[in-house]
Amino acid sequence: MMDTPQATGNDADKLYDLQQTSLTIGEHTIEIEAGRLARQAAGAVTLKVGDTMMLVTAAGGGDPRPGIDFFPLICDFEEKMYAIGKIPGGFIKREGRPSEKAVLSCRLMDRPIRPLWPDGYRKEVQVVASPLSSDGVHQMDVLAILGASFALQIAANLPFKGPLGAVRVGHINGEFVLNPTFEQMEDSKLDLIVAGTASSIMMVEAGAQFVNEDLLLQALEVAHASIKEQCAAQDAFQKQCGVVKEEYVNEEDTTELQAFVDNIAEAKVSAAYHEFDRDKRKELLAEAKTEVKDAVAALAEDHSISQFLADKKIDHVGGCYKAVEKRVMRAMVTTEGVRADGRKADEIRPIHCEVGLIPRVHGSALFTRGNTQVLAIATLGSPGDKQNLDGIDPLKEKRWMHHYSFPPYSVGEARPLRGPGRREIGHGALAGRAVEASLPTKEDFPYTLRVNSEAIASNGSTSMASTCGASLALMDAGVPVTTPVGGIAMGLIKDGDNFTILSDIQGVEDFLGDMDFKVTGNADGVTALQMDIKIQGISLEIMKLALEQARLGRLHILGKMAQALPAPREEMADSAPRIITLKIAPDMIGQVIGPGGKNIRGIIEQTGAQVDIEDDGTVTITSTGKGGEEAYDIIHNQTMKLEAGMIFKGKVVRIIPIGAFVELVPGRDGMVHISQISWDRVNTVEDALSVGDEVLVKIREVDDMKRVNLTIKGLTNEERVEHGAEPIELPENFDELMAPRPRREGPPRGRGGGRDRR
Repeated sequence: MMDTPQATGNDADKLYDLQQTSLTIGEHTIEIEAGRLARQAAGAVTLKVGDTMMLVTAAGGGDPRPGIDFFPLICDFEEKMYAIGKIPGGFIKREGRPSEKAVLSCRLMDRPIRPLWPDGYRKEVQVVASPLSSDGVHQMDVLAILGASFALQIAANLPFKGPLGAVRVGHINGEFVLNPTFEQMEDSKLDLIVAGTASSIMMVEAGAQFVNEDLLLQALEVAHASIKEQCAAQDAFQKQCGVVKEEYVNEEDTTELQAFVDNIAEAKVSAAYHEFDRDKRKELLAEAKTEVKDAVAALAEDHSISQFLADKKIDHVGGCYKAVEKRVMRAMVTTEGVRADGRKADEIRPIHCEVGLIPRVHGSALFTRGNTQVLAIATLGSPGDKQNLDGIDPLKEKRWMHHYSFPPYSVGEARPLRGPGRREIGHGALAGRAVEASLPTKEDFPYTLRVNSEAIASNGSTSMASTCGASLALMDAGVPVTTPVGGIAMGLIKDGDNFTILSDIQGVEDFLGDMDFKVTGNADGVTALQMDIKIQGISLEIMKLALEQARLGRLHILGKMAQALPAPREEMADSAPRIITLKIAPDMIGQVIGPGGKNIRGIIEQTGAQVDIEDDGTVTITSTGKGGEEAYDIIHNQTMKLEAGMIFKGKVVRIIPIGAFVELVPGRDGMVHISQISWDRVNTVEDALSVGDEVLVKIREVDDMKRVNLTIKGLTNEERVEHGAEPIELPENFDELMAPRPRREGPPRGRGGGRDRR
């Protein structure tokens, strides 16, 4: 067997034909290399910043699948726990389905890449980002977008119309920071991700702490300046690698078929789009589409027709019909100034909000906008209900969760129910981020929070309806949010230099339009942004106009929400859990937990409350009944500082010849010496006490060894009566007899000291 050559230094350059470059973004230098890894891929690069390293590959080409009428792009973000030197948890010890963060990273890669391909390109393309090493400092999602563009640029057989740059912008202490670290982002009021080409912006994703539109536009300008530098670096790297892109020629000439479809369908489609009733419009469009298909199918049987139809290229009829719909709908907006449902460009559909619809849940809201409905349901949980995250990012837990569902009946369809897909995870994360900025801090409101947004009817913008519904549901649950948060989806119809911005787009305007731009926030500023486009970029001028139109629409929506519930309810629902907190000394945590957790399990079983203890001694007790107060009393008693003079009604748990041990509270007891049981002579402890007796005792002393010495006879009659005991006859010199004696000075008594026994 031959040994594999081990390449080092200059040998590696010769063996792998390494190509290397570097790129500085903000304070960080990214090292890019091609040629060493994944050499069978069409394009592959590694990117390294600090000790974070990622491999990004691009592959594809070949013949397209028969009948396919879309571009089959797949973007994957493959997290492996070896990147942080960890073995996955669970029984299988292997990574399972992608984490939510991985899914969101896939979507971030897909959205700016997808528009940058030639019209009609139908060959499969897959981009895979594989983190190899994570230092917990540098964030990987933006790195994946940049790496995808580098890999696609050096894939000669893939007609990617890049390059594409990507950057994260933070705003810290009044300054913009490019690609901030995880630690820096903790102090940033803006988390903005921008991707684009040298000439335009392709994708925006942001979370913010009520940032105004002017600051957002400044951040976009800063981001685009960096993107231009990244694109220039990629062009130079492509030349360095000697890659010449193959020219793609779309051989599918559908001109003849398109003309045929236009002749049959255009008038019918136009009539349908001028029918502003949605159901009636769908019916007319379905009739027009069926007529087109039947006419094309009939022609295909006629051998006198053109070779195009004879070769059965009629699979393109769906795309041709869509082109008619797109042209008609867009012409209505740009030339007639009217939309498919009769609205003006900045007009918002009718809105109706309701709260408190569902019994027993902690909070609920129904948000209806046109034909879109979202039912949002809030649930309050204990701190222990937080989500534990097992990923390669430093974030390891979440106390706020927003889960979005899109059942098939919401669009009148029937199909099997499965787990959430990438779209549902993405929509849930967007609305969750939008509302998060308004949530109270953990210190002010220690609950774990979850909202389920069920999109029960859909005609566009369910994610923004989820934002509004989630905010109302939390307020209905009595969560002290700082402000309601509303959201609106903006659209765009662009024809050359002419464009029209649409407020509150419906499904068909998203499907046939050029942009889906979602904006959330309140009157003071923005909490989240998400922009996807179907064209090759938009200008900052369009972004500015869209943000202003979105602000006005958002204020309108917030006004409608305020009519249903202007502020959080002052009281939580009876079914909601109550939380009690107390602070104990950290060295008492072990006593509360007990050996093997025996004590805390006993408290939970006895009271029915949930008990969570943090390392700093913060104890959180969650319950839906009186069990919380009972658990509080138990833990408070177990951890309180015992001092002389404190009185307890305890139970005798053990008897020894010189006294009896009395349990003051579970897990803590003290001893009553035989001389402290009664003012009458007691010959043996058993003469006066039995195990199980309930007695009233007072602490005489807690000695240096933390031993608790008790007295029964040392209680005054006032103290006895106050604690429900009968008074007794006390000696006249009671106070003198019970006065603490001074500690003995000198050596301890016993052998070698004390009284002479001779």
